[in-house]
Amino acid sequence: MAILAINKKATFDYSILEKYEAGLMLSGAEVKSIKNGRISLKESFVTIKGAELYLTNANISRYPFAGNLQSYDPTRSRKLLVKKSEIRSLIGKVRTQGLTLIPLRVYTKKRLVKLEFALGRGKKAFDKRSDIAKRETKRKIERALKK
Repeated sequence: MAILAINKKATFDYSILEKYEAGLMLSGAEVKSIKNGRISLKESFVTIKGAELYLTNANISRYPFAGNLQSYDPTRSRKLLVKKSEIRSLIGKVRTQGLTLIPLRVYTKKRLVKLEFALGRGKKAFDKRSDIAKRETKRKIERALKK
């Protein structure tokens, strides 16, 4: 399993409750571009349209050797391949509890490209400050133990 992209801001901005794995519906040139590491999950999110999940606003750069693709949109919505039972439970949780779906990372599993996304709740500013303070105290303790 090779990790191709990570959304570093996700764990800072959201408290992660549950993680899920989904396949991505991509074109051949997009798969090659992703495997070359030309994907960005910044500002991306997972949306629900009807009874389907979509990865929205993820930037997959154009594959340079793909030929002449005039109508290629690097930030188009890409369908996520998830079981219907999981989709139903996610829709219920998002609508009733006010949670959001956040993409965490893109990786390969054997020859397939997979997306790990999570069900999360947005953090407030004071939550973020307390996380930073905890991290700094942990670093100080580790430095003191090294000496």
